[in-house]
Amino acid sequence: MKIDAETTLPALAEEGLEKCAGGVAVSCRYGREWRDTTVADFRTAVAEIALGLHARGVRHGDRVCLHSENRTEWLLADLAILSIGAVSVPIYATQPADQIRYILQHSGAKVLFVSTDGLWQSSGAFIGDFPGLDVVGFDGAWHGQMTPLADFRKEGAHLAKAEPGLFERLRAAVMPDDLASITYTSGTTGVPKGVMLTHRNLAFSILASQTRAFSARGGKPGDRMLSFLPYAHIYEHGVIYSYLQLGAHVFIVPNTDNLLEDIQHVRPVHFATVPRLLEKVYGAIHTRVGAARGVKGALGRWALKVAHRYDVEKGGGLAHRIADRLVFSKMRATMGGNIRGISSGGAALSAEIARFFIALGIPVGEGYGLTETSPVITTYDPERLRPGSVGLPLPQVEVQIAPDGEILVRGPNVMQGYYRMPDQTAEVMTEDGWFHTGDIGHMDAEGFLYITDRKKELFKLSTGKYVAPAPIENRLICHPVIEQVVIVGNGQKFTGALIFPLVEAIRDRLGHEPSPDEVRAILQKAVDEANAGLPPWEQVKKFEVLGEPMSVETGEYTPTLKRKRAQIATRRHAEIARIYKGA
Repeated sequence: MKIDAETTLPALAEEGLEKCAGGVAVSCRYGREWRDTTVADFRTAVAEIALGLHARGVRHGDRVCLHSENRTEWLLADLAILSIGAVSVPIYATQPADQIRYILQHSGAKVLFVSTDGLWQSSGAFIGDFPGLDVVGFDGAWHGQMTPLADFRKEGAHLAKAEPGLFERLRAAVMPDDLASITYTSGTTGVPKGVMLTHRNLAFSILASQTRAFSARGGKPGDRMLSFLPYAHIYEHGVIYSYLQLGAHVFIVPNTDNLLEDIQHVRPVHFATVPRLLEKVYGAIHTRVGAARGVKGALGRWALKVAHRYDVEKGGGLAHRIADRLVFSKMRATMGGNIRGISSGGAALSAEIARFFIALGIPVGEGYGLTETSPVITTYDPERLRPGSVGLPLPQVEVQIAPDGEILVRGPNVMQGYYRMPDQTAEVMTEDGWFHTGDIGHMDAEGFLYITDRKKELFKLSTGKYVAPAPIENRLICHPVIEQVVIVGNGQKFTGALIFPLVEAIRDRLGHEPSPDEVRAILQKAVDEANAGLPPWEQVKKFEVLGEPMSVETGEYTPTLKRKRAQIATRRHAEIARIYKGA
């Protein structure tokens, strides 16, 4: 199938807005309040912000930074930047101040959009070091050189009256091969690298993914789509433009604090997620059913056993149909009742968890990619879901497995390079266009790709055996009493683990507040179950119970919840030392 990516992101967005011209384009939750933005108001806002940028001297190819949580204004500003041929440079809401400073300096940004006073505190202390930088605030107090968005839009509206048709001319001048985004990788190691992606790169990824996406199958304008992953990450950045191109009604939430409530309010047909959310829902279902008493509890536990026996390729028999009618249908209702499917990406999803959701009648499909590949390399086939696999390569995308197992990719989705980093670009790109992903994997006879681990995350025991931590972690995270787990052991005699328990699940299981010894005993049972079937060198011989969770704030996770192993090793040095004391 030939994908025509001879287009731009503003053109894709406009295509979708035309499909629902009289309706609501975006609804966003601010606190407890939902605010709608009609298609007409959406277009007006984009044009005014775009011309506000033009009035401030932003021209084709200039960089503009966006530091904000998910909200309507983020999307309006991003589309405005792209509509005048400027380059969008997103910054995570959780990005530490030193990285914000680095991105502003390295990108040479002319304008910074910032959402709230809380985020302004991350950059306000050093913003004086960038005297030529215009700062535009979405809301909050107005500090020094910061311009309120409402005033900024007035500048754009004034220019629109003075020069009719200017916005349309600027947008028409944007070409598919123009740079659209410099997305700085959050990175599990090292200094952030600015990945250069063109409109063609991103449009191809969006359009090619739609040939399989749950969101596009049987879809119609106005379909309700939920969006909650950070827009600063290329995954959700692509997803949100896909929703716009489809003419969907997009519901934006700034965080996942009340996600189940948001899902029940929106009743979406689709959302994209990272595995951590599905892991939490999986654990919560097992905890709740495990604690239920009487006939209801017995029925629920029987239904869960049926779900775990489900064969994705063959389907379920009579027992599954009964369980679906009595139990699974109610579980689907808690997810809004309209889900056509969930797309998972950003990290590895356990095959057991994917199979479980499919058994509930909530199809979960997994994809794979990196910021450097816009981001999609492979994605699921809705007709042939394969738990454990990240799917098939997109049309026109070539995938090879190098002799050492590394996944290589070439195609119209591959980046233009790292901004102002030619040496780092040369390290990952071959002269004939192959990108080295740094991931280890294999493909089966039908072309489905399976990821083993990150090349840099494989470690070697002192016995000489190599260990891939991710598959072991995926086994353990399926257990409902485990909240977080990290496999350790580089240079040691055996494989160990750091575990943060889900104390609530243990409390429900025991019926009382657990003692430390009881927590350890239950975790040991979970570890023993996960060890079954693993080769001896991969089995977790000892573990340490963490007293506090790992998080983005502690520096142990990226904003998309990937483990930052080097930082974990440093911060949890004492706990790791206890595992190997006397070994």
